[in-house]
Amino acid sequence: MSELNVVGKSYPQIDALEKTMGKTRFVSDLVLPNMLYGRILRSPFPHARIKQIDTSRAETLPGVKAVVTYADTPGVRFGPRTEDWTIFARERVRFCGDEVAAVAATDEDTAEEALDLIRVAYEELPFVTDPLDAMKPGAPLIYEDKPGNIAAEFKIEAGDVDEALKKSDIVYEDRYCTNQVYQAYLEPMGAVADIDQSGRITLWAGTQIPNMMRMTYARALSVSPDSIRVIVPDYGGGFGGKFENNVHLIAVVLAQKAGRPVRVFNTRHDDFIAGNPRVPMYIDIKIGATKDGLITGKEVQVVGAAGARVVYAQAIVSTACYRVDSLYRFQHVRATGYTVYTNTVPTGCFRGFGNAQMTFVLESSLDIIAHELNMDPAEVRLKNAIGPNEVSVHGWEIKSCALKECVSKATETANWSEKRKRKEKFKGIGIACCNHVSGNRPFAREFDGGAGIVRVGRDGRVLVFHGESDMGQGQKTAYAQIVAERLGVPLERVHVAPVDTDISPFGCGSFASRGTVMGGHGVLAAANDAFRQLTEIAATMLEANPQDIECREGKFFVKGSPETTLPFRDVADQATRFRHGAPIVGTGFYDPPTVLPDPKTKYGNISPVYPFACHIAEVEVDPDTGQVDVVNYFAAHDSGRVINPMAIEGQIQGGVLQGLGWVLMEDMVTEQGKIINPDFLDYLIPTAEDAPEVKSILIEPVDPNGPYGAKGIGEPALNPVMAAVSNAIYNATGIRMKELPISAEKIFVELKKQKK
Repeated sequence: MSELNVVGKSYPQIDALEKTMGKTRFVSDLVLPNMLYGRILRSPFPHARIKQIDTSRAETLPGVKAVVTYADTPGVRFGPRTEDWTIFARERVRFCGDEVAAVAATDEDTAEEALDLIRVAYEELPFVTDPLDAMKPGAPLIYEDKPGNIAAEFKIEAGDVDEALKKSDIVYEDRYCTNQVYQAYLEPMGAVADIDQSGRITLWAGTQIPNMMRMTYARALSVSPDSIRVIVPDYGGGFGGKFENNVHLIAVVLAQKAGRPVRVFNTRHDDFIAGNPRVPMYIDIKIGATKDGLITGKEVQVVGAAGARVVYAQAIVSTACYRVDSLYRFQHVRATGYTVYTNTVPTGCFRGFGNAQMTFVLESSLDIIAHELNMDPAEVRLKNAIGPNEVSVHGWEIKSCALKECVSKATETANWSEKRKRKEKFKGIGIACCNHVSGNRPFAREFDGGAGIVRVGRDGRVLVFHGESDMGQGQKTAYAQIVAERLGVPLERVHVAPVDTDISPFGCGSFASRGTVMGGHGVLAAANDAFRQLTEIAATMLEANPQDIECREGKFFVKGSPETTLPFRDVADQATRFRHGAPIVGTGFYDPPTVLPDPKTKYGNISPVYPFACHIAEVEVDPDTGQVDVVNYFAAHDSGRVINPMAIEGQIQGGVLQGLGWVLMEDMVTEQGKIINPDFLDYLIPTAEDAPEVKSILIEPVDPNGPYGAKGIGEPALNPVMAAVSNAIYNATGIRMKELPISAEKIFVELKKQKK
């Protein structure tokens, strides 16, 4: 660590000053010449047949330049995973919020007025909103070719679960329910679309997967992928939600018809009812252990609600089935997952990607087992924790792992043992662990990894190009630090370009906590190439061999002779002269040591590195109201060597607060097929006043497969929160809650039952 000058040091985000001064231009700030404003007409019914659409009055409204419906689209079925999407509803609407028509006008008020002039005749149909009900015989079918409304089924098994459970000293079995929650990013979903004279599409959008999104949209629009250019300006957060969405495609269809650029952004209300919130799940678990606290076997069944179309719910349900199996030394596991259609908003990616839901279930179950065995919950986790240089039950090759150290450090810092002994009424402390990935080989099946371009100009300015996406998590700063470290220059010399699919290398995107590892390796490879070219120039100037050249703090020198130096800028200037104006351009890519798992057994190493964490929550419960206050929080993380401690602590604090919102207050409530709290007045999210002091504990095993030994942090910061708080509530009250959110009302009801 002492040999590194930039990596491992705390820096503010490289774009922090512009953001704090209000100078950053987000996607929704973009204005193009002659731009129109689009609005979308959405279904008011959860399930209905479209009998007629009359757009004539809207088309004649002054200021309206285009009105579009399904008839104005290629009419193909598409989708990122399952081809059950259309840009607009064709014959039926399948959820409240389904896209029916759209208008583009000279201003937003006119566009809104035009929506009121569109007449749609509906015939209401029976609907179903709960996935368990949707699977029952006789339930309304969302799609006629999907019996039982089952969109997908997933199975995985290893070992002999039945025999393992039979030999267990204790077997715990129960059902848990995790609810639907909204990503609550600052900037709603939207885009600006423009079409050039050749018909080529340019789309400015806040997206986590610009290149993968382009492939999906090419199918939807019946064009080749190279006919679409995606530019990703700064955008206001994602948390997994900013993947494919029809709002982007509708902007394109309107721009094609109007012949002018069109801006379409969801209102906050529309974003609630037609974004892609978290997949709600019913999870049945059966888990066994010996009297010494060793896990013997585990069986789970997951039923996840995809909503009216599969976005990524199928992949999320499968992740819930098996990702936690590499947290402990499981040998006998079995899981079945059902992705089920319902007449509700389509669900998609959200920080944790199914692993968060199952972590809540597993870590709550381990707490119950520890209680039944009269064992310390921390001890149960230490006994079962997986370690470094192990291969998990599903073939995950874990090179570095500090899970045990996370448990030890967290319990020590929180004074766990002493606080557990106190047993003060209505005060409690709870623990939970998690694992995750930094990349997911099955998600992008063609290839994984990352790529980069590093350009060094004549003035020594370094410009980094990558194909991933920074949604505010600090990825640009991490890339700048990695490149600055490799080139041996100060951080302020390095700049990171926005993603533009015409210029940037192809990147799979920001998901699976892969950005730092995959994209970081990609830009590191490019920096290596640029450095090699620079050393050839510096070697000529210093009359030395290129392999003997080093650069630190912006100065080239020969190894062993640091007294004679060349400024980085002078070497860059000389390189440009030698090349008759051409700058140094380094390119590189990262091919991770991952494999596509066996299609039958799902066995295989899906990520190059694996992060781990242990969280401890302290709570106080008001016996008169059921209100829960989280008074202290401790988060110990193994994220490999930390690139930027300040940034990772910000990620941990944000993840914890987001998890507290989910476990204690957030809930998208549906009645009669309609979300009844689609705004921040009725949908509660935590504020700064709800934030406890979060003590971040960074444990840094240097992983051989991470750039400078790093792993990811985004999702592990959230995953254990729900279980840690739930376990703390049980410790404080004796109430075991198995359904999220654990609201004050629910606790109050249970406390009243206790008194009776």
